[in-house]
Amino acid sequence: MSALPTLFVSHGSPLLAVDPGRTGPLLTALGRAVPRPKEILVISPHWSTPTPRVGSLAQQRTIHDFGGFPRELYALEYPAAGAPALAGRTVQLLRDAGLPASTDDQWGLDHGAWVPLRYLYPDADVPVTQLSLQRHMGPEYQYQLGQRLAPLAREGVLIVASGSFTHNLHEVFRAPSEDRAEAPYLSEFVAWFTSHLAAMDLDALFDYRARAPHAERAHPTDEHLLPLYIALGAADNAAQQTHFDTGSTYGALRMDAFAFGDAAPSLADVSALAQ
Repeated sequence: MSALPTLFVSHGSPLLAVDPGRTGPLLTALGRAVPRPKEILVISPHWSTPTPRVGSLAQQRTIHDFGGFPRELYALEYPAAGAPALAGRTVQLLRDAGLPASTDDQWGLDHGAWVPLRYLYPDADVPVTQLSLQRHMGPEYQYQLGQRLAPLAREGVLIVASGSFTHNLHEVFRAPSEDRAEAPYLSEFVAWFTSHLAAMDLDALFDYRARAPHAERAHPTDEHLLPLYIALGAADNAAQQTHFDTGSTYGALRMDAFAFGDAAPSLADVSALAQ
């Protein structure tokens, strides 16, 4: 079968789960536009381990890995089935590439996974499992790990990499208002990154912290951007890409999403479904 596209989505604050803004409708439309997957492999920056681990639960559990938010958030569940066979297949692909991967029967879905999935597949009717991130490893490692996962996209698995296109929580906490104007430096960072992404300038993208304007301000730590490189590496044709601009929240969290691969839906198709 032809490969499914791979996705990078920004999940922003946990409040996205109850306040969809522009991002929720976009994700729902994106889920409708993508060929229906058999299973989902999701990567979130909120589960980081020294070596790759893949959740093997038969029934997923919803992890509320945050504090200080409204009570309603802690009552939300995403009751999808797990995908233990997919977990084993993922581990085997990574081991074949020389990575010490293993399954994990304790982790479920953290908010970086279940919050965007609530919009992509609101009925929770697609089996899903989560792959941990190695946040201490750089963009090139993530891209190469994605390349090892590429066979999954040809087997009906949708790879969803979740993070945030920019992620400066210091600035969010300094003035926590959803209506806060977007910080001017973000447009320079986004323009640089999207132009080099469209050109598939991997050397520049791997070295973005030294080359992109305001990179360390946009990402004081880069774990929320690293999943993008996994989606990029896993795509059958990463040069074929669609950028979905849904602006920012709290003035510092860009909520952009990307679809990579020959089957990536067009902006027009997704926009029509979002109406």
